[in-house]
Amino acid sequence: MHITANHIRATIAAYLDQHPEDRREIAVVQGLLDDGNDLTSRKSLPGHVTAGAILVGRDGHVLHVLHNTTGKWLLPGSHIEPSDDTLLQAAGRELTEETGIPAYVVTPHSEIPLHIDVHPNDASPAKDEPAHQHFDFRFLFRTTADIGELQTEEVTDAAWRTVESLTDEQLKLRVTQALL
Repeated sequence: MHITANHIRATIAAYLDQHPEDRREIAVVQGLLDDGNDLTSRKSLPGHVTAGAILVGRDGHVLHVLHNTTGKWLLPGSHIEPSDDTLLQAAGRELTEETGIPAYVVTPHSEIPLHIDVHPNDASPAKDEPAHQHFDFRFLFRTTADIGELQTEEVTDAAWRTVESLTDEQLKLRVTQALL
C-alpha cells in the first residue's frame, strides 16, 4: 500500500480540527488535491508532500540535522516513498534513515501532525528539479536515545538544540505546548 490522496485529505481534516487557524495556508494543498494533482510524487509541480520529524530528546531538546543539499540546519525529513503507508510512517522512516536512531526507541506523540508547513524549495539543477513548494507534514516524536550513524549522503551533522532555537514561531509554540 502507499500514501493516497484520501489519506492526505483525512490527515489535513484531522489537523484542521485541531488547528483551524491554519485553514488559509493549507487551502493551497487542498486545492491541488481537488484538482487531481498527485502530491505524493516528488515530480509534482507546483509542489508535493514531504514528511518531517520533530524529535524531542530526554532533556527537552529538539534534534536538527545539517542537510547536504541546502547547507542548512533543519528538522529531519524529506520526500515520501512508495513503500510508506502513512505520513506518520514516512516521517518516522526519514528520521531513522537520516539519524540512525532506530524506530523502536522513538515514540510518536500523535497520528496527527503537530505542524504542516508550506514553504518554497529552491531549484536543484543536480536533480533536474525546478523551484517548487514542499507541503511538509511534521510529526512530534520523543526518544531517550542519542544520535546514531548519520546517512551521510543527505546529512553531515546532527545536534540537539533548544526549543527556543526553532525559527518558526508557530512551531515553537506548539512544541512548547506539547511538552507541558
